[in-house]
Amino acid sequence: MSQAAQAQQADSTAAHAGPAQRTIHIVLHEAKDTVGVAVVEGIKAGTQLNAWIMDEDEIITVPAKQDIPIGHKVALKDMAVGDTVFKYGVDIGKVVAPIKAGEHAHVQNIKTKRW
Repeated sequence: MSQAAQAQQADSTAAHAGPAQRTIHIVLHEAKDTVGVAVVEGIKAGTQLNAWIMDEDEIITVPAKQDIPIGHKVALKDMAVGDTVFKYGVDIGKVVAPIKAGEHAHVQNIKTKRW
């Protein structure tokens, strides 16, 4: 098999890889979640992140716009000041500074609604 044919076959195999064959970078419970949790170390800005929606067993992707530490939240959609943030299907607070999809979502842009 020629090198070109091998490369084409590898591209085709990667394009059709099932969820079990992809690295999961972020997990979330429900499709309504607006943030997911980084489950791998060393996420760097520019990385195409695979996010696993556990309840639907579905993979979505979002490009990382910032470095994200393991265990921290990643925005899955653009959010404006005042928007509610959902993590694991639960309202965890409100946005206090605009957040773009793929950015680090943490205390600098999310606050609790409790006080």
